[in-house]
Amino acid sequence: MRRARSLAVLAMLAAGAIGVIASTQTWIDVTLDDGAQQTLAVAGAEALPVLTPLSLAALALGAALSIVGPVLRYVFGVLGALIAALVGVGAAQLMIGRPVAAAASTVTDATGISGTDAVGSLITGFSLTPWPGVTLFAQAVLFAAAVFTLVTARRWTSGASRKYRTATEAGADTGRPHDAIDSWDDLSRGDDPTA
Repeated sequence: MRRARSLAVLAMLAAGAIGVIASTQTWIDVTLDDGAQQTLAVAGAEALPVLTPLSLAALALGAALSIVGPVLRYVFGVLGALIAALVGVGAAQLMIGRPVAAAASTVTDATGISGTDAVGSLITGFSLTPWPGVTLFAQAVLFAAAVFTLVTARRWTSGASRKYRTATEAGADTGRPHDAIDSWDDLSRGDDPTA
């Protein structure tokens, strides 16, 4: 099951990385009715404000998933699915509808005109780049990785925690007699060496 863990971790990391990259790219080209037919570029972080923080959270989940225990695997799986749903729905809404609200802050910065109705009347056209679609695909991958984590997490081996156990905790014979230091270690673990 080491391969299952690696697959889930890599999928979450890839989806988070694509989301972070997409947040810096142009998602919408907005044409304004200002006489010169000015075109403004709207970045992903402006079009979908939750994109950057949630993509960073997906990266953190993927990195942490490689070392957490069984209980947190389920928690991270649920969190990954929620992140994928939130970002995916936002990206899909931009692709389906007329994204006036997504472009409003960019248009307001360029023209000084604010308000959804006023900005909407100033915009004559939208042109979407491929980045909302790429982001939607990445969120589908993240959702699949989260579900895969929830389904297979019980069978994953505990690789990281076993790596840091001492020889005594692991049940190995140290080949030396039990001394005072070992007695203190027993006390630290809650064992009474005098019993």
